[in-house]
Amino acid sequence: MIVNRKKNAIYGTAFGIVLKLIQIAFPFIIRTIFIRSLGVDYLGLNSLFTAILQVLNLAELGVSSALVFSMYKPIADNNSEKICQLMNLYKRYYRLIGTVVLFAGLTLIPFLPKLISGAVPTNINLYIIYTMNLTATVLSYWLFSYRNSLLVAHQRNDVISIITIIVYLCQYGLQIVTLLVLKNYYFYLLITILGQIVINIVTALVAKYFYPDYNPTGSVSEYEKKEINKKVKYLFIAKIGGVVNNSADSIVISAILGLKLLAIYQNYYYIISAIMAIFNIFFTSCVAGIGNSLIVNDVKQNVKLLYNINHIVFIAINVCCACFISVCQTFMNIWVGKEYTLDFSIVFLFSLYLFVEEIPRTLIVFKDAGGIWKHDRYRPLIAAFVNLCLNLILTNFIGLYGILISTIVALAFIAYPWLIININKRLFNINIKKYLIRLILYIIICCSCSMIAYIISLVVTFESIFITIVFRLIIVGMLSFVVPILAFNRTEENKYLIAQFSIIKRKLLNNK
Repeated sequence: MIVNRKKNAIYGTAFGIVLKLIQIAFPFIIRTIFIRSLGVDYLGLNSLFTAILQVLNLAELGVSSALVFSMYKPIADNNSEKICQLMNLYKRYYRLIGTVVLFAGLTLIPFLPKLISGAVPTNINLYIIYTMNLTATVLSYWLFSYRNSLLVAHQRNDVISIITIIVYLCQYGLQIVTLLVLKNYYFYLLITILGQIVINIVTALVAKYFYPDYNPTGSVSEYEKKEINKKVKYLFIAKIGGVVNNSADSIVISAILGLKLLAIYQNYYYIISAIMAIFNIFFTSCVAGIGNSLIVNDVKQNVKLLYNINHIVFIAINVCCACFISVCQTFMNIWVGKEYTLDFSIVFLFSLYLFVEEIPRTLIVFKDAGGIWKHDRYRPLIAAFVNLCLNLILTNFIGLYGILISTIVALAFIAYPWLIININKRLFNINIKKYLIRLILYIIICCSCSMIAYIISLVVTFESIFITIVFRLIIVGMLSFVVPILAFNRTEENKYLIAQFSIIKRKLLNNK
C-alpha cells in the first residue's frame, strides 16, 4: 500500500499543533474556573488523581509504539493478513492492560486517605471521585483502542487529531458550563468519561471506514510475538522514568504537604509544562531530519549539526527562563490571586528546572534518531529512582524546595552526564571538554540574563498590569536573545543561526 508520508506528516504536524494549543489553552481556563468556583482543594485533588492514573498507565508504556512499528512493513507490503493478526494481538494486549489498570486501581482505594495530607473537601466522596477517574482510564483501553493503531501506522495522525479536537472542544465547553453554572465536580468528571467514550468510538468507526478490510483475526507466530514483547520491554523501561518523574512529585506533595500546596505548585508547573510542550513540537519536527543526517553525512558534519541545534535551543531556553522570571509572579497575582503564589525563590528553581530539562533534549533527539534507545533505557529509570528517593527525604525538611531540588539534581547529575556518555559510546564522539566549556558558558549567560530579568521585574512597573507584563516581556525577551548572540559572535553556531534567519527572511519576501 502506498502511503503519502510527506503529505500525511505535514497534516499530522499541523493538526497536532492545533490540538496541543487547545490542550494548553482550555485546561488553563478550566483551572481558573476550578479555583474560583470550587476552590483550590478540588484542583489539588484533580491533580493527585491524574498523577496516580499516570502511574497506573505504566502498563501501556511501549505497547502502542511497538505494535505500530510492527505494522509498517506489512502495510508497505500490502499484507492484509499480517495486519489483521497484529490488530488482534493489539486488541488482546489492550484488553489485558485495561484489566490490569482496573484491578491495580481498585487495590489502591483503601490507601487513598494516606496519599492526602490534611482535609479533603467535605461535600464529595473521595472514593466515588477516584473510581470515576479510574473508569475513564480503563475505558480508554477497552473501547476499540486497537483500531487507532491503523490510523497511526498509516500516518493518519491528522484524523485522530481532528476527532480529538472536535470532541475536546465540546467536552471543555460543557465542563466550563458545568463548573460555572452547576459547580458540580461529579458532572465535570462524567463529561470527561463521556468524552473518552466518544473519542474511542468515533475513531474506531473512522478507522473502519478508511480500512474496511482490516479486522482483528488470526494470530502472529510465537517468534514475532517474542520480538514484539522484547520491543515493548525496552520501550517500557525507557519511558517509565519520565512518567515516574512527572507523577511522583504530585503524589509526594499531596501525601506530605496537602492538596492546597499541590494545586498551587501545579499552577506554576502548568506554565512550565506549556513552555516544554512548545519545545517538544520543535524537537519532534527535527527527528526525521536528524535521522536522515546520521545516515547520509559523516560524523564531523553530524557533530556540527548537534552544536548548531543545541545553540538555537539554548537561546530559546534563555529567553523563556528570563521571561518566566520577569513576569511569573505578576501573572500569578492576576490569574489566581496573591494568596496562591509561592516565594520568588521557587520561581528561580522552576526556571532552573526548565533549563536542565530542555538543554539535554538535543542529545535525546539525536539518541532517538540514531536508534540507541535500547542502550539508553536504564538512564531515565535510575534518574527517576534517585529523584523519588530525594523527594521523600527532602520534602519532609524543606517542603516544595525539596521537590524541585531533587528533580534538578537527578536530571543534572544523573540523567544528563549518562546521556553524554551513551551518545559518545554508541553514536559519535563529542569533544567532552569543548562541550562542557560551552555548557558552562550557557549556564553563566542564562544566570546573568535571569538576574537582570529579576531586576527588571522590580523596576519596570506601570499602573496597568497588562502593560507591565508586555513591557517586561519585550525588554527581557530582546535582552536574553541578543546577549548570547553577542557572546558567541564569532562562533560557527552563531553563523548557522544567522544563516537560518536569512533563509526564513528570504522565503517570507519571496512569498510576498
